[in-house]
Amino acid sequence: MTKLAGKITVDWLCDQLCRDHYLSPEQATQARLRLSRTSSAEHPLTRLAALKLAAQEPAQPILDAEALSQWLAQHCQLPYRRIDPLQIDIPTITGLCSYAYAARSKILPLESNSHSATFAVCEPGVCDWEPELSRITGKEIRRVLANPADIDRYLIEFYALARSIKASDREQREPNSQLQNLEQLTDLGRTGNLEANDQHVVGIVDWLLQYAFDQRASDIHLEPRRETGNVRFRIDGVMHQVYQMPPKVVTAVTSRLKILGRMDLAEKRRPQDGRIKTRNPDGQEIELRLSSMPTAFGEKLVLRIFDPATLLQDYADLGLDDTQQQTWQRITTQAHGIVLVTGPTGSGKTTSLYSTLRRLARPEVNVCTIEDPIELIEPRFNQLQVNDALGLDFPSGIRTLLRQDPDIIMVGEIRDVQTAEIAIQAALTGHLVLSTLHTNDAPSAVTRLLELGVPAYLLRATLLGVLAQRLVRKLCTHCLTDCATDQDEWIALAGPKRPRPRHICAAPGCLECRATGFLGRLGLYELLEITPQFRSRIEPAVDTASLRQLAQQQGMRSMRESGIRKILAGLTHPREVLRITPGD
Repeated sequence: MTKLAGKITVDWLCDQLCRDHYLSPEQATQARLRLSRTSSAEHPLTRLAALKLAAQEPAQPILDAEALSQWLAQHCQLPYRRIDPLQIDIPTITGLCSYAYAARSKILPLESNSHSATFAVCEPGVCDWEPELSRITGKEIRRVLANPADIDRYLIEFYALARSIKASDREQREPNSQLQNLEQLTDLGRTGNLEANDQHVVGIVDWLLQYAFDQRASDIHLEPRRETGNVRFRIDGVMHQVYQMPPKVVTAVTSRLKILGRMDLAEKRRPQDGRIKTRNPDGQEIELRLSSMPTAFGEKLVLRIFDPATLLQDYADLGLDDTQQQTWQRITTQAHGIVLVTGPTGSGKTTSLYSTLRRLARPEVNVCTIEDPIELIEPRFNQLQVNDALGLDFPSGIRTLLRQDPDIIMVGEIRDVQTAEIAIQAALTGHLVLSTLHTNDAPSAVTRLLELGVPAYLLRATLLGVLAQRLVRKLCTHCLTDCATDQDEWIALAGPKRPRPRHICAAPGCLECRATGFLGRLGLYELLEITPQFRSRIEPAVDTASLRQLAQQQGMRSMRESGIRKILAGLTHPREVLRITPGD
């Protein structure tokens, strides 16, 4: 290893990669020639990574920015750190040094405690800033190496966010600011434009949305508290703390989002719903559904993010196996009848319904939906939104759809007996009806409808099938490994009679999955097809246990069984399946 003194150059980078057998001499010469024609404003490592050279080292086929950063850290004997914004306390780290100082020294503060402060660097040979910062902060300085592009990006984002929050909090604390801001924001609600002195809040909101898209969040929670306000993301079904803001800044951010969502800004005493349409960093359109709720310390706002790529998926991508795909295809291609998708909130029912309807929506078919609210605008459907203020509820909406010559009707949710009976009447008159219901498993959908007051003879005549589902986290493929099976976990999941596999897949955690071991989610399904024998058992006094026993005798696999198959295929872990699924 050659000791590095001063800034990294293209020549030094190419020489060291040759010595470590990552590049051949010919590749190094060609890289120098190509880089001599490009701008030298960017870090040499970033410029070299843009060439996407094939490495001579077999373990690393392409020399991208991440691979080069890891190599440089090892070469300079520094720990490598991939920056995870969710793990960084932005108010604390931005207080260690100014933005100008950090930008000039090409450093990014990451952590701080009573004894030490950790900084990400991309120029390991430049150390003149360390003694000065150690004297100013009174702490031991620790260096880690990070991707130069990440340092440049997060240096701007972190300091801009901290600056906006401080400025917004200062403005909110000015005398009489609460009344003035309320009047001003109410006026904005009419005009739809923000004044210049609200640009700090605009910047915070823009960062919040882009950050949520980058982190694959499905929900954003803004939660007011007495002393501070919490910002949390739900990622892969689990909540993560993102930021803590002053309460008045949270109020201002909430107001800005309500303006964007065309909600009544002056109304803070009752729940409201709204919708925002924007674009993610890749330029794809994203829909956000807003829901506000009055709490003890102000309005709580939740933004649910609907990514079209997530809502419209193939059956295999959803998690249905080959047998379930064939059965589901057979059920949903019937000319008439009712099909139900069940599960708790956030279990993926909407995704399953939209993906199914998209396959059914051929040019010769008229697909109509009634939803509350419309989850995603889909050009292939004719979509109607419930509006209680105008007297347009689910029952009256279904009646309207029946006069629109539909072939397939999707009812967003069956909430009461009136909606259920009209949906069933639509199925009786030659339409295929798809809807959702809140039950724990598939057989419970039958008893739930009976309890609502739907006559048993109507269910026998119309019900085609029920799909119950849950979403389980997928093991991270970047750190996937084998481990021994835990005896107690396996017995709790599969019972004592099923043989325990010697090894199952697990993921200890890595940079890609933020050390959680999980990346993404997939569905676990329980698919009940209504056979003639099952149909004959639908009676007013029937119980769920007997229906479940009959369904399993006829081949229905439970969600636990679906989970076991996913475990044996190396897709998830027994603890996840036990956490998510109801017992058989």
